[in-house]
Amino acid sequence: MVNKKVKCPKCQHIIEIQGNPGEKITIVCPKCSTKGVYIFPKKDTARDLKEEISGNIAIQVRSLSKTYNSVKAAQEVSFNVKKGEIFGFLGPNGAGKTTTIKMILGLTHPTAGEVYINGRRMHSDNVEVKKEIGYLPERISFYLNLTPVQTLNFFCELKEVNKSVVPEILKELGLQDVANRKVGTFSKGMIQLLGFAQAMIGSPSIYVLDEPSSGLDPRWMKVIRDKIRYLNEKGATVMFSSHILSEVQALCDRVCIINKGLLVAEDTIENLNKKLNIKPKLIIKIKEKEKISSKDIEDIEGVYEVQIKDEEIIVACDGKKKLQIIEDIKKIGIDIKDFQTIEPSIEDVFVKLLEGKNECQKGHGNCKKRVHGQCKK
Repeated sequence: MVNKKVKCPKCQHIIEIQGNPGEKITIVCPKCSTKGVYIFPKKDTARDLKEEISGNIAIQVRSLSKTYNSVKAAQEVSFNVKKGEIFGFLGPNGAGKTTTIKMILGLTHPTAGEVYINGRRMHSDNVEVKKEIGYLPERISFYLNLTPVQTLNFFCELKEVNKSVVPEILKELGLQDVANRKVGTFSKGMIQLLGFAQAMIGSPSIYVLDEPSSGLDPRWMKVIRDKIRYLNEKGATVMFSSHILSEVQALCDRVCIINKGLLVAEDTIENLNKKLNIKPKLIIKIKEKEKISSKDIEDIEGVYEVQIKDEEIIVACDGKKKLQIIEDIKKIGIDIKDFQTIEPSIEDVFVKLLEGKNECQKGHGNCKKRVHGQCKK
C-alpha cells in the first residue's frame, strides 16, 4: 500500500490518498468537489526493488495473490513490516489472513507475487531464510504423550539447535514447573505458551503469530500479550494476525487490514483515525429524564451527530471543541450530572473500513445535506 499526497488542480487543496502500485482510483476534492483520477505508478524496476528490500524492512510482501480454483483468497496484497515493530494483520474470519501468512512463510505457493525476509527472497525450499522466523500457527498441536521438555528437544533436532536452550526457554515462558508433565494434560492456554516456546527455538529475529489469542479466556490472553511484548523488547520483529481488536490496539505500532483477499489499509491506528475522520464521542449524563431536543444540540458548532438514550446523551463531535460543546449544552438549559470522552478506537476504524459506506466528505456522520456523497453544509 502506497501513501501519496496530491494537489487539487482547481483549488490547490492537498489530498492524502492510498493505493497499490498500478491501481487507478477516483478522487473527489473535499474542498471544492472537483473529481479526478489518479494512477499509482508501478514499481517494476530493479532500482525500485533494491530500494524497497533494503534498510529497515524485515518483511516485504509484494503483490501476493493466491487463487484456489475460482476462489481468490488473496489479491495483489502488498505491505512492509519494519524491523523492531509489532505489526498487526487484521481482518474478519475468512478475509485471507492465514493464506497470506502461509505464503510469507513459504508454506503455500503464491499464484503471483514475492516475499522478502530481511532483504532475501523467500522460496518454499529456502531453509536459511526460514530459520530467521519463529512461527506460531493458528491451530497448534503437539504429541500428547510427550512432555514440554521432550517436545522442545524434538523441535531443537528439527531446527538443528543445541538442546541446552530448552530449560531457559521453559523458564522464560513460565512452564518450568510443568516441564515434565504430559502435554495431553495441558489447557489451551498452556499449549499456546508451549507454541511460543517452540517458536523461540533458535532465537529468530522475526516472529509470525497467527491468531495467538484465539479461543483463550482473558487471563491467558493477557499472558500471551505479555509474551508478545517480551519478544519485542528483546529486539524481535513481531507480526501477528487477529480479529480481537482490543488486543491489536494495545500492542501494535502499525496495522494492516485485509478483507475478502484485498488490502484495505496499512498505517498507524492514529493516522487511520485521521484519514477516516472518525470523531470522538461525549457521553453526557443528565440529572433527570427530561424532554431534550436533539435538533438544539445538533445546531451547536462542532457537533456532528446526536443520540439520546433515557438519561444519556451521546455526541459525536470535533475533538478540539469538546469543552465548548459542554458549555453550550448547559446554556440551552440541560442540567449535566457527569460526562466522559470516548476517543476513536481500532474497532471504529475496522468497522468503517469494512463497511465501505459513502460517508460525508466533511465527517458529518449522519449528514442529511449530502448530494451524491458531497456535504452541502
